[in-house]
Amino acid sequence: MVIDESLLKELLAEAAKSPRLRMNRDMRNSPDDRSQRMLNALLPGTQLPIHRHQKSSETVIILYGKLKEIYYNERGEVTEEHLLAPASPCVGLCVPKGQWHTIEVIEPSVISEMKEGSYEPLTAEDTLELPVR
Repeated sequence: MVIDESLLKELLAEAAKSPRLRMNRDMRNSPDDRSQRMLNALLPGTQLPIHRHQKSSETVIILYGKLKEIYYNERGEVTEEHLLAPASPCVGLCVPKGQWHTIEVIEPSVISEMKEGSYEPLTAEDTLELPVR
């Protein structure tokens, strides 16, 4: 697979057609590959719950656009915010295993996302609901 401007625009067009306003593309070499490697196209307005990955860290590298990665503590308080954009001071980060986090998409964006191990859907234990204010 060649990751070029054409592929990024294709993914963003697919995300625009999705009710979730996001679309991913599997980058594994075969179904036997037990890692998680994908491109994720994200549009402003997509909703991603505050969540954590208890078995893996998560590496995120932005290829296109602009978004904010937000870290939280277990009380739902923001502890860190990182602005990610190509050619900016921060183009990627490694979210530590167990770290509560989410994203805020500022501009249509495409990220490369990698985690160890096979995909496991988020459970209620791994999503954090903020209290209504």
